[in-house]
Amino acid sequence: MTRAVDADYLVVGAGAMGMAFTDALTDHADVRVALVDRRHSIGGHWLEAYPFVRLHQASAFYGVASTLLGGGQLQQRGPEEGLQERASQSEICFYYARILDRMLESGNVEYLPNCDYLGDRTVVSRISGERLEVPEPCRIVDAHYLAPSIPAEKPPPFGVAEGARVVPVNELARLEEPPSQYVVVGSGKTATDACIWLLSRGVDPDAICWVRPREPWMLNRAVVQPNPEVFLGMAAETMQASEHAASLDDLFLRLEAAGIMLRIDRTVMPTMAKTPTLATWELQHLRSLENVVRRGHIESVERGKLGFADGTVAVADDALVVHCAADGFKYPPLVPVWRPETITLQPIRAGFPCFGAALIGYVEATRKDDDEKNRLCPPSPYGNSMTEWARMNVLGTRAALSFSADADIKNWSDQVALNPARIPPGHAGSAALDDARERLARHTRPALARLTELLQRAQ
Repeated sequence: MTRAVDADYLVVGAGAMGMAFTDALTDHADVRVALVDRRHSIGGHWLEAYPFVRLHQASAFYGVASTLLGGGQLQQRGPEEGLQERASQSEICFYYARILDRMLESGNVEYLPNCDYLGDRTVVSRISGERLEVPEPCRIVDAHYLAPSIPAEKPPPFGVAEGARVVPVNELARLEEPPSQYVVVGSGKTATDACIWLLSRGVDPDAICWVRPREPWMLNRAVVQPNPEVFLGMAAETMQASEHAASLDDLFLRLEAAGIMLRIDRTVMPTMAKTPTLATWELQHLRSLENVVRRGHIESVERGKLGFADGTVAVADDALVVHCAADGFKYPPLVPVWRPETITLQPIRAGFPCFGAALIGYVEATRKDDDEKNRLCPPSPYGNSMTEWARMNVLGTRAALSFSADADIKNWSDQVALNPARIPPGHAGSAALDDARERLARHTRPALARLTELLQRAQ
């Protein structure tokens, strides 16, 4: 059976970026949107995330433009007292469910769960087999281009022999008997979360073996906060360090000295720069883990043994290998956001994909010409290596200069909590904010020139 979908836009992917785009678009244009997703409900990968996960950034920076995630409150106790709250998995899923309810009540959004978009303007239900066709004028919005891979949905990227115990990170919270050793595999935020969670449950640091294929740079969470003095001060410090850096290594060391970048082992120069945020209390816990394996990526796991390209490492016979090694962020080629066949959601400023998707939705609602839209919103990549982090900041800063030059976009973005660089209307101002703005004005363009030079040198 086949039916037509009455929509001006088909948004493929109902995760964070798809929801942020749809929210901003329907809030500023009288259009109909069909949201399609292969999962059973709204929220993308959060539905399958490990139960002890929290946003690594402030809740205010995540979600949709119309509705603040959480209460915008400071944490009142614990090791992050004074920092902005960070939502849990359940809070994020509940938030998106409320946003969807509001969208559906408006009559402008139709939700198509458990469905695949096959291309050629055809959607098929995974449950009933119903086929749905999208009319020719409807614009296709690819909100899945950068969808992350997570351990719960992707098998481990190494061989697993019979008798070896390997579980995705999600299973840690469901264990019934402890092994004598945990082997955490991965270098990013998921692996750090797993290590910290195990330590919080009383696991001895010596009972944890951490396989870190790459050493990561991470951002100090205390300087990535929805406070103009704090965030713009960090941005100004980054631009100033970039302007004077002799190399990318020197840049990151300058940022470390300024309290912006963190690394777990100060004797090893990291090569990975996805730069999630990390709190200093988490850093101290991670530094208590001394059994760290740095031999690249695991190739195989056998009972009592880990295999690498250059040999093997012995582990306990009953060791539980915790798979945290999914790709996470994706790094496909940048493409123009607006093309005749599709709108492809990507970050615009450096990082903060929810803001980028909301910005694209606002620009789509308020502009007619695709060339003008692409001029205002050139995409930026995610960081991975230090070189890619520098490229992200060059392209993202240029994009921010571009879209901020239009008065209505600047006015809209200053009212949107998703925008980390905003100065909210009515903000009282301060000497610290004046200093940050002055330093940004003085150092940004020389910094971009220097980063571009360093990138050319690295190629």
